Amino acid sequence: MLNDFLLHFRTYSLRRIKDAFQENKGQTDYEKIDDLITYAKANLDIIKRQVVIGELYRGPETVIENHLKSTKTAKQ
Repeated sequence: MLNDFLLHFRTYSLRRIKDAFQENKGQTDYEKIDDLITYAKANLDIIKRQVVIGELYRGPETVIENHLKSTKTAKQ
């Protein structure tokens, strides 16, 4: 459950970053670039905070997650 949330959040974040880079790759105005960097840093702080909150309030692992963990350790 938590892993799914973190995976979806990670996928969403990566997609947003790639889209933002593609959208602004031709930007030459230094003031606009500085604004974009400031905005990106603020978003990074939000992402980090959400990950911490997600880890703090995670629920119990599902049966499938437990099974996958036991399967991985058995293979090693």
